[in-house]
Formats: sequence, structure tokens, C-alpha cells
Amino acid sequence: MPAKSIDDVLDRLDEIIEDNIREEQLFGAFAALYRGVTARVKAGIATSRFEDAARMEKLDVVFANRYLEAYDQYQNGQRPTRSWQLAFDATRSSNLLLIQHLFLGMNAHINLDLGIAAAQIAPGAQIHSLENDFMEINQLLSEMLSETQDKIGQISPLFWLLDWIGGSSDEKLADFSLKVARDNAWRIACRLAPLSTLDLQRQIPAIDDNVFAFGQLIQEPPGFFRSRLFRLVKWLEEKSPRKMIEVLMH
Repeated sequence: MPAKSIDDVLDRLDEIIEDNIREEQLFGAFAALYRGVTARVKAGIATSRFEDAARMEKLDVVFANRYLEAYDQYQNGQRPTRSWQLAFDATRSSNLLLIQHLFLGMNAHINLDLGIAAAQIAPGAQIHSLENDFMEINQLLSEMLSETQDKIGQISPLFWLLDWIGGSSDEKLADFSLKVARDNAWRIACRLAPLSTLDLQRQIPAIDDNVFAFGQLIQEPPGFFRSRLFRLVKWLEEKSPRKMIEVLMH
């Protein structure tokens, strides 16, 4: 059943996190990161951080339901969008760093899901009234960034090398950030908002194909990620999904 409120979203994320801690599955890593963001959005709504609190909660719920639906589809043997399929399949690989797993989830959820959700809750000319609140999320995420980096550093002691890794491997990977992703999501939202529901749905596969292609780059970047130093970074990273999730949660 789809979430109907931001509290429903938090409850569903808690269920996913608890299941994956118990089963030692990496699906819970992105869910833990996402729960932190959702909790911050809820707090922002409570403190009147956004211009339209009711609309922001609606956006949060519609946005979250795209992830929750994709997760349920995957767990039930169905096929979600290609970008989510890639992210979920990757959790079964022991060859990726935690940051790659998180980036794959963010890629699917922000570069694909967010623009669609924004266009659905603010169709047509309404999309322009959403811009300030949409961009306020960028500031909220920026406030979380240092804390999140510290958590990842606890899990992956050589995480600090990743700035250099990205810069030496591929310019596109180095440019990947939450702000860049959200700016891209806003462009997609503005493009989709004027469309009818049917035409919007017809646009999703093409957007998904582009997001999937970028996800492949995150999963298999050239250069450094095939080097001995990458293997050292991976060797020193925490191996237990349960411990990774618990660090990201606290």
C-alpha cells in the first residue's frame, strides 16, 4: 500500500532498514541515507522552513512512493525502472564501494524520480510556484553533507581519496553531486509539468534510459577504480552491511 503521509514514509523506511540489518543486505544502506533526508524534510515542514508545508509533504510522499514501489517490485521478482534495477542488482555485488551503492540509489531516485514527482504534484504553470521550496531542499542537503561524509569515513577509512579518484577517473563522475542531480531533476520537472498524465508517462522510459546509462558509469568507471589503490580502499572498507547501515542511521 502506498504511503499517505511523511510518517508513513518513515515507517516504511524503518521496515526496510530493519529487514536489511537482520538479513545483512545492502539494500538498507540507501534506505538509511534516505531516511535521514526524509526526517530533515519533516523537521523543516514543522518549523515552517518551506513556503507551502502541505505541498512539500505531498511532494515528499509522491517522491518516496516511487522508491518504495520500485523496492517492492524488485523484492517480488518484478522489474522496476532500469535505473532502479541497476541500483538494486548492484547491492548483490561485493566489488563496489559503499559510495558507489549510495550514488546508484541517488542517481535513480533524484535523476529519475524527483522530476517526475514534482511535475505530478505541480502540473502546468503550478511548477513555477514550487521552485523556491524545491531549491530549499538543496540547502537542506548541503547542511547534511559534512555529517554524511563523516559517517562514510567511519565505514571507509580511505574515503577521502574519492575526490581525487573521481577527478582522475572521469569528469562526469567527478561532477556527480546532490546539487547537480537536483538541478537536473528541476529541468526534467519543468519539461514534464505541461504534459498530460499520459504524455508524461510516455516520457519516462527515455529519461530512465539516460539515468541508467549514467548509473553504468557510476558502477563501472574507468581508470582508478580498476587500480591497486582502489582495491586497497575496498579492502579497508567495512564488510558488514549491518554495520554500514547502523553507522548511516546514527
